[in-house]
Amino acid sequence: MAIARQEKENGMSRVELGIGLPTSGRYASPEAIAQVAEGAERIGLGSVWTFDRLLRPTVPIAMGGPGGPVMDPPEAFGSVYDPLETLTYVAARTSRIRLGTSVLDSLFQNPVILARRIATLDRLSGGRLIAGLGQGWMSQEFEAAGVPMSRRGAGFGEHIEAMRAVWGPDPVRFDGRFHRIPESEIGPKPVRPGGPEVLVGAVAPASIDRAARLGTGLSLVIFEWGMVRDTIARFRGAAEAAGHHPSALPVVVQVNGDVTGKPLDERAPLTGSPDQVAGDLAALDELDVRHVLWMSDVEPEERLHLMERLRALA
Repeated sequence: MAIARQEKENGMSRVELGIGLPTSGRYASPEAIAQVAEGAERIGLGSVWTFDRLLRPTVPIAMGGPGGPVMDPPEAFGSVYDPLETLTYVAARTSRIRLGTSVLDSLFQNPVILARRIATLDRLSGGRLIAGLGQGWMSQEFEAAGVPMSRRGAGFGEHIEAMRAVWGPDPVRFDGRFHRIPESEIGPKPVRPGGPEVLVGAVAPASIDRAARLGTGLSLVIFEWGMVRDTIARFRGAAEAAGHHPSALPVVVQVNGDVTGKPLDERAPLTGSPDQVAGDLAALDELDVRHVLWMSDVEPEERLHLMERLRALA
């Protein structure tokens, strides 16, 4: 804590800066993924991130889930590198930088299989994994995975509990409504006892409260500051009510936008020139946010250059 206070007094941001890997879109390739991951570690960023998408429907979709605005699905959804395989590749090309998913739609996989995949990556990377998990929202993906959308909510909470059982000491046993694990030995175990750092992607109040009760971290996309402040306040209040120490549960903010070469006259939070974004980081410090990451479709070398400028200012 003394180090964190000193950093704040010196004008330095305590939030770790992260960058999305080019796993979809026009720059996606193994070479670009390695370039961004190695470059991010070289310039001192704290983390690199992947996301999950199974398919791109050929019909309009409800963005954000049923009841959301209907629009054509982005072309980038049509080809997305698997998040865990990508991070395993990146783990072998790096040595220090944290590896995160923002987010992996966990309901589409059996919890025993997914827990072993996550633990394997955590072991291979030396404990660098941040496992951001989500429920999923696109009905076509649930149909393709053979999972009913009604599994969300309580089923998602149980899915995380089943994975935590797998990550716990042997013998493992789990008896739930949706999943049963007979008493058995299951490995490998993650580096950290009890499993890697887990985040839950949450927007709806019920989802935020569920993440707090489970004692996970929180992952949220920023659109405007008021929403972020209210969401974090609700999360930490619910965590404390559930008996968890709120400050022990990490909060990660995702920016679906760009750090740009030139200042922007009109901009969303944490977008714009490095100087503009550096000024915004103080607000994240006040909210005790652990990581902030940028997901964008900008040429890799330019993204790294701009992030290096931002890190120098932060």
